[in-house]
Amino acid sequence: MTRGFLPQKRHRAREMALQLLYALDLRKKQTPDQAFELFSADEDAEVLEYARVMTYGAWERRMEIDNLIREHVVGWRPERMVAVDRAALRMCIFESLFAKTTPVAVAISEAVELAKTFGTEESGKFVNGVLGRIVRNLPPDMPGKEADEASIPEETEDDKTAGGGSHAEDADG
Repeated sequence: MTRGFLPQKRHRAREMALQLLYALDLRKKQTPDQAFELFSADEDAEVLEYARVMTYGAWERRMEIDNLIREHVVGWRPERMVAVDRAALRMCIFESLFAKTTPVAVAISEAVELAKTFGTEESGKFVNGVLGRIVRNLPPDMPGKEADEASIPEETEDDKTAGGGSHAEDADG
């Protein structure tokens, strides 16, 4: 990625990655290459490349990411979450904690916004709660954690169950 990669381009790349991760999750036999065929070749090359990195990375490491989610979420196994929420969580965790291409606070903000746009009425709050809980429980020596902690909201009662019983499950669950 070049230094001049505009926030609008990153947002578009994340939007694509979310949609691709969602498609891969629901179409079990589809490969990332097949999923990418859904998008026009007219997309900006930088957008496509960042979306590709995010999609392939999050998809390849989904087991590790899902295990991290399981460690920090009470009552919500990743496979029972709304598929859009699961995709947003995987994408954010990969981008900020595994690939470390984006500050944690920025990745969380983007994931929450995309979950609100593409998910259920409760998706933004749910995704924020899960990601906040994971970040608050990261090892203190993790690079960049200190700078991001100031922008992580305090844990609320809803966060303690990371969605509780009010977050609807996907029909595919």
